[in-house]
Amino acid sequence: MKDIARRRLIFSLPLITTLGAGTGFYVMLSRLRTGSFDPKEIKTPQISLPYFNLERVSPFPSFNRNELLRQTKPIVINFFASWCVPCLTEMAILNQLSHKIDIWGIAYKENSHAINEFFSRNDNPYKRIAQDTKGDAGIQWGLTGVPESFLVLPKGIIISHIPKPLSERDVETISNTIG
Repeated sequence: MKDIARRRLIFSLPLITTLGAGTGFYVMLSRLRTGSFDPKEIKTPQISLPYFNLERVSPFPSFNRNELLRQTKPIVINFFASWCVPCLTEMAILNQLSHKIDIWGIAYKENSHAINEFFSRNDNPYKRIAQDTKGDAGIQWGLTGVPESFLVLPKGIIISHIPKPLSERDVETISNTIG
């Protein structure tokens, strides 16, 4: 009798596993279809600002970690690059968002000449710009590519990490978050 029960259990485990995985995929795909699930979204717990060093980009106002820590209002930190096509397409959204919140840009693996040329051709949505020539700051921030944006509250608390070009929906989410 024990052997029969054990066999039934062994034969039913693959079926139970398949049903569980199928249900999980069905829920995920349903949420993708309705827009309530974004596979690129990274849920960032409230974390403190990483330590990083940035270089100044003349003639733009620069910034450092201490200036971010002293902020009294939320700020969006946006990593971008002149060689990045999605960064270029994101500029229109950033310009729209810059009317609601200050955006500080970090030019990722760039030199000053390329940055200045980039902004001679495109509108500048950034209140301040610094450059991460070697990519070290990007590593400290947990960058997976460019463009990426972070919503930073006063005292350097990061509450959101958006690892893709910003969309209208992201602008709405940021606007709702900051009030």
